[in-house]
Amino acid sequence: MSHHANAHAEFPLGPFRPYEQNPILSPRGDGWESGNVYNPAAVVKDGKVVLLYRAHADDIVSHVGLATSEDGINFERHPDPVLSPTQPYEEFGAEDPRVTEIDGTYYLTYTGWDRKSAQLCLATSTDLYTWTKHGPLFPEFNTFLPQGNGQDAPWSKAGAILPVPIDGRYLMYFGEGSIYHAWSEDLIHWKPCSNDEPLMVPTGPGTFGEFLVEVGPPPVITNNGLILMLHNAAVKNPDGSVRYSCGQLLFDPADPATILAQMNRPWLEPSTYEDTHGLVSNVTFVEGLVFFKDTWFAYYGQSDSTLGVATYKVGDRYSSLGS
Repeated sequence: MSHHANAHAEFPLGPFRPYEQNPILSPRGDGWESGNVYNPAAVVKDGKVVLLYRAHADDIVSHVGLATSEDGINFERHPDPVLSPTQPYEEFGAEDPRVTEIDGTYYLTYTGWDRKSAQLCLATSTDLYTWTKHGPLFPEFNTFLPQGNGQDAPWSKAGAILPVPIDGRYLMYFGEGSIYHAWSEDLIHWKPCSNDEPLMVPTGPGTFGEFLVEVGPPPVITNNGLILMLHNAAVKNPDGSVRYSCGQLLFDPADPATILAQMNRPWLEPSTYEDTHGLVSNVTFVEGLVFFKDTWFAYYGQSDSTLGVATYKVGDRYSSLGS
């Protein structure tokens, strides 16, 4: 896998700095994206950054919109959704997309929501505008099983596909509550690990992931061939509210279900007004990560209401000490 290594990726990735003029996308109009705009997937295509973002009106039935940018900051939006609910399993929302491009095909995972079960679904495209749906991936799975979520209905979210194969198979990390992994030979049909064998459960008391951990954007191969995955994590406050921030994990491709290293403090956390006020306040939720023009761009939802970006320009340091 060494020839796929990214010379600009290492652990921990960063430091990331939130763009001072966030949000970069906000609700607009009186239609499908008039209420909230957040939780974007990201990919580079034809020299532009493309965002596939979640948006909805006041009915909170989510669609996936598309926006393009030549600088990673200023985006032009396509007027219509590119993916909308059409099936019973997603009747009340096509939510939280993540996208990976492999050999000219885009593999989009998203959450289908029917107000009973959240189910991880897959769609494919060759142009990012027209999508073929392949349905729920893990209809029997419950990623909250280790700690319980008070229901027996299927529950799975947050699928992130590694864009390069490992020994002829493709790897997906997935899960909200706890994190799991799955394998595929054709990128359409996926076999998950056992529901009893999460690779990461909520972290210890007093840590930033003690309530839940959830997969972030698709993982990348680092400069020495290791797998770097960004994730989202949450704590639950005494009043029942939550606070979401972001962590990082490192894996050996030879053993991608065993964590080699993990950050013990967030690399991105709520700090601005938009991060701390919204439909679900105190949330920075990253789902998009691209390397573009010598810079890493991390795209995230701000309190389930607006869309922000944080950047890490290669060469920046966590500290100027000794430089």
